[in-house]
Amino acid sequence: MTAPRRPAYPPFAGVSAHADRPWVMGVINATPDSFSDGGLRLDPGRAIADALQMIEDGADFIDVGGESTRPGASEVSVREEIRRILPIVTGLTRQAVPVSIDSRRAEVMAAALDAGARIVNDTSALRDDRASLRLVASRGCGVILMHRRGTAADRYRGEAYTDVVADVRDFLARRVAECLASGIATKNIAVDPGVGFGKLPTEGYDPDQNLRLIAGIPELAALGHPVMIGASRKNFVGHVSGEPDPAKRLGGSLALALEAARRGAAILRVHDVRETVQALKTVAALSAIDDA
Repeated sequence: MTAPRRPAYPPFAGVSAHADRPWVMGVINATPDSFSDGGLRLDPGRAIADALQMIEDGADFIDVGGESTRPGASEVSVREEIRRILPIVTGLTRQAVPVSIDSRRAEVMAAALDAGARIVNDTSALRDDRASLRLVASRGCGVILMHRRGTAADRYRGEAYTDVVADVRDFLARRVAECLASGIATKNIAVDPGVGFGKLPTEGYDPDQNLRLIAGIPELAALGHPVMIGASRKNFVGHVSGEPDPAKRLGGSLALALEAARRGAAILRVHDVRETVQALKTVAALSAIDDA
């Protein structure tokens, strides 16, 4: 099965696109309560070492977060979030690692950008903090706008979707328009449909909503911006595969990463960088044979 022709995106945050596979973003959570790796990287030295290994394994960016976004997570103070992420961001940027800051608060974004981060990855699409739009526009950094309904506290619940792909696409189109109107350059914007962040059509849980978003990547990519997919180890992967332990969801995560890449995802946000890059390179080699 030959992969569709990949859109030719310009460099994002100074990192050139690959001709045959998406960018890969490695996840570093400096939190005690993240759903998959909470507590593993509270020590900055451990976090930096793990991130450098991800870069060696083929990651293009490292996404550093100091506040868990898992459903039901408690909010942390801005001061605590900065305390968690700043040594890691500083340690990585001093070694020229392209860093993304996973935050929804302008003060945290600013601290990370001052330390050399190149990308703001905001689960609220720059809505939770009114100062974030101006900040991102003034810094000229990359920004990833994610779709989200509700908050971590209410487990991302919201009204039912009419059509989950169309609803998410329309939301992202509105956020892109507001970013452009605020002075953020087109080339600096990527979008994320927020798979795993609720996507609840009813009061019950339906993993199909998340799967439909991955199937609908071509429709999201039609917005003209790189699409990021962060399906790695998430709860819906466990639902469809029957694996309750997030750390044991590598197989399902790889399957979704490869399918997201085939459908046109430009960035894959993953916990297991080495395995994901290996799988992407192998599929790219097979596609080259098909195209020959």
